[in-house]
Amino acid sequence: MISTEAVAWGSEGFLFNAKDGFLEGIIRGCRGGLLSVQDYNNLRQCETLDDVKLHLCSTDYVSVFQNEPSPLHPSTIVSRCTQKIVDDFSMVRCQASEPLATFLDFLTFGHMIDNVVLIVTGTLHERDIQDLLDKCHPLGMFDSIATLAVASNMR
Repeated sequence: MISTEAVAWGSEGFLFNAKDGFLEGIIRGCRGGLLSVQDYNNLRQCETLDDVKLHLCSTDYVSVFQNEPSPLHPSTIVSRCTQKIVDDFSMVRCQASEPLATFLDFLTFGHMIDNVVLIVTGTLHERDIQDLLDKCHPLGMFDSIATLAVASNMR
């Protein structure tokens, strides 16, 4: 057991790996998987969506497109890449301790507000609830958003 006296003398660095080492490793891995400037330049030179898929399969996005059939649509690319980022964010959020966990929650609040506004305005304009839920950003989803959609539908 480490005494509080030892921590008071600046040895808190010894405890870093025990508390934050795993999460730091995950973050370093995610950072290494981000697209580089060269990747973006190569994507700009792609002439077809299959070229985009081929290039993205040479990055960390290989798992996203490996079972995707060949007539690829732009909306499929956007939704799959967005889902990968959301999955990575959720994994980091689950592993984070305070105060990082609270900060990561704060990052999702803007998307939650946008989703609520989308549901309320869509319901006022009598749009289909399922279409509205499909348009919501995945980072802003929360358990009771469907309840909000149903409650907004009642007048």
